[in-house]
Amino acid sequence: MKRFESMNFPSIFRQMWLLMVAVLTVIIGVSAPAQNAQVIVGAQSTDEGKQALAFLPNEIWVHAGDSVTWNFVTDEAHTVTFLKLGQIRPPFQVGCPGITADAASFDGSTCVNGGRMTNGQSYTVAFPKTGNFKLVCLIHADMSGVVHVLDPSEPLPHGQDFYDREAQHERAELLSDASQLEGRGTATARRISEDQVTAGISEIVATTGGGAQSSAVLRFLPGEMVVHVGDTVEWTNLGATVGHTVTFGTEPDDPVNAPPSANVFVDPDGARHALIGSPTDNVHSGLLRTAPPDRVGLAQAPLGITRFRVTFTQPGLFAYTCALHDDQGMKGQVIVLP
Repeated sequence: MKRFESMNFPSIFRQMWLLMVAVLTVIIGVSAPAQNAQVIVGAQSTDEGKQALAFLPNEIWVHAGDSVTWNFVTDEAHTVTFLKLGQIRPPFQVGCPGITADAASFDGSTCVNGGRMTNGQSYTVAFPKTGNFKLVCLIHADMSGVVHVLDPSEPLPHGQDFYDREAQHERAELLSDASQLEGRGTATARRISEDQVTAGISEIVATTGGGAQSSAVLRFLPGEMVVHVGDTVEWTNLGATVGHTVTFGTEPDDPVNAPPSANVFVDPDGARHALIGSPTDNVHSGLLRTAPPDRVGLAQAPLGITRFRVTFTQPGLFAYTCALHDDQGMKGQVIVLP
């Protein structure tokens, strides 16, 4: 009798009640709170000359109801864009069309676009339905990724710690590849001609399970040339993924779409060419870029314009920039001697 008197019946009943609630929770199923995965957009060297054009990482698994935040860490601009299946890819200035507000929701039925973003900005997208959704940057054609949205009953293969480690590994690999590209760009210019300049170099160097990644060097290689009056300097963009300009004097408001300046003509081999006689002359090459890759079922793309030549008719110091990447330090000069 004393044994029963010493027992705390309310406590026993409370424990039984909690056990019943736990069992019912397993049977009925209670949704876990929504989670938010974090992704880095791009990477750059200290001087901003070497760029990783990539979502880091570019493959993420989440549950329906979760969201992903992309954090921008470079001065080179990117977009986070989800187009509808089969939608024609628009220019980044056009967007989805337009820009979708932060914390947007994407289920594949309507496009979502964060717009042009740079260092310090972020963009979040929620995924209410299951599916596998392609992610692109509208500024860089060969920069893509995927978000796999699973049913909440399915286990996720990876967590945030894994994504953080992958981002750091991929960042290091892509910037290391960019360092090698820089050496190649300089060597190529020297091998071709004493008056040759590489106007940026880039390539697709890693294609993961989620899409394409690229490394790029935003520099003129070499950055300084010494020539004589009457010499012609030739710039060639060796980048398969990034466009550049060679611009003397005033930069156009929209360097991506601005045509070559009126004083630029075309050589028989298709290269653009200008004559410059004063450091105050305004000369703009227009966008220099290779043609996009051809795809089965689409018309063949026309040749890209990758070369620009300038013949200097007077001595002086002629400074120039890439109008797209001067903020990242892509500048050069030509010293013209008599």
